[in-house]
Amino acid sequence: MADTSSFDVTSTIDFAEVDNALNQARKEVGQRYDFKGAKADIDLKVAEKTLTLTTDDEMKMNALWEIIGQRLVKRGVAVIEIQQGIPIEAAKEIVKYLKDQKLKKVQATIQSDQVRVSSPSKDELQNAMRLLREHDFGVALGFGNYR
Repeated sequence: MADTSSFDVTSTIDFAEVDNALNQARKEVGQRYDFKGAKADIDLKVAEKTLTLTTDDEMKMNALWEIIGQRLVKRGVAVIEIQQGIPIEAAKEIVKYLKDQKLKKVQATIQSDQVRVSSPSKDELQNAMRLLREHDFGVALGFGNYR
């Protein structure tokens, strides 16, 4: 039996980068004139995967959200929704997309919050990665465990 190579398609967030971006945002808020004497709190709970923003009014909330968004983007964190893992709908779409491409002996299976793609041919796996990068599934894709 031929050895099978594989890689995992994941969608992970580096919470250290999120924390660094939020620290930069806190520092900027502390220095901005329009936030002098105003309440502006940023609270990240990594275990619960929640971000809580507290301000005095809607105008400051919009400004705070804009600052945080800019900081997250500069640090390479997807801003649409901070999401850990691939949602089941997107995973099903990835599997269907790869099957529709009719790649030789490439199999995709859903494993919890990731998709495992395997094939005896490493060239076909690289081709699958290229196709996945070119297609928009609505989530930030990462590739790991290439073996």
